Amino acid sequence: MTIHLPAADGSVRAYEPRTEPFALTPGTPFTSRTVFSAAHVVADPFADTNPDAPAAVDWDATLAFRRHLWSHGLGVAEAMDTAQRGMGLDWAGAAELIRRSAAEARAVGGRIACGVGTDQITGGSLAEIRAAYEEQLALVEESGAQAILMASRALAATATGPEDYLDVYGHLLRQAAEPVVLHWLGPMFDPALAGYWGSADLDTATDTFLEVIAAHPDKVDGIKVSLLDAQREVDLRRRLPQGVRCYTGDDFNYPELIAGDEQGFSHALLGIFDPLGPLAAQAVRLLDTGDTAGFRGLLDPTVELSRHLFQTPTRFYKTGVVFLAWLAGHQTHFTMVGGLQSARSLPHFARAYELADGLGLFPDPKLAEDRMKTLLALYGVNQ
Repeated sequence: MTIHLPAADGSVRAYEPRTEPFALTPGTPFTSRTVFSAAHVVADPFADTNPDAPAAVDWDATLAFRRHLWSHGLGVAEAMDTAQRGMGLDWAGAAELIRRSAAEARAVGGRIACGVGTDQITGGSLAEIRAAYEEQLALVEESGAQAILMASRALAATATGPEDYLDVYGHLLRQAAEPVVLHWLGPMFDPALAGYWGSADLDTATDTFLEVIAAHPDKVDGIKVSLLDAQREVDLRRRLPQGVRCYTGDDFNYPELIAGDEQGFSHALLGIFDPLGPLAAQAVRLLDTGDTAGFRGLLDPTVELSRHLFQTPTRFYKTGVVFLAWLAGHQTHFTMVGGLQSARSLPHFARAYELADGLGLFPDPKLAEDRMKTLLALYGVNQ
């Protein structure tokens, strides 16, 4: 009943997998926090494609995974970084994903918010960047989903200072039909976003970000912060106008940020809640009852897995997320759009399996073990 897992130093260790999963069942909607899982897409493994070609998506499996998240009470943050926007999924693919997922959300009563960016262009003037944002915003609003205004590589490359961000975001917020979520994605997730909001100095950038919000508080439902700096998020959270929410995107420090303190708390919009969905939902329901200790008791042990998946280069965390979805039985294969399954090493996969199994995340531990052994055999590791 053991499996032999390779380590980064070349050694192989014996690991005894769990025989039973952690008991997790769907439950009632959350009352104390709004929680989104940024969901991955499932590639079509039989498509005759290559990393330079448009993404080939298995729509049935992709939508089934979203129904899985909705069944546990989680909202779905669609067409975000976790879905490989800009790393295999182009705007045409993202647009189709938004249409299909929004329709599925209406059919099952699931909550959905969708990413709005500028990835149909690679650069251009501020007017062209605004137009690209407008095109995507219109599609998301027409689909009936909430809009998440994502950081733009094109804007980061074109803007000459804070005033350009104030101009573009002010224009978009005035146009938005409903309150949106503003997304600040740090350069650890996408190096092309370095210096966003017009400054490499995070304090200066924060002031500009807050200036955008202060000018249009009625059009901002909340902010999603992915800087992997817990204290900075807390400080920013405390400076938000009344009624504007903070959705943590900190995959290193999410338990403490969601639990909060005497001055407030963060809601959640997290990529790690893709593999952690059912467990995270159970933890939030404990928080709904006021059981903060129980919430932390369930969620704190997951941080080691999250930090492992999001280790540098952080932008490749999607590979670990899809790997765990395969082991958990949510898809029949470990193939990703853009060939991104190659972005992490075998020792990385081995440790991810060990940590996830230890948490009881796999509904069928034997299936996960068999699939892990298949991967190990493919790499030449004898059992």
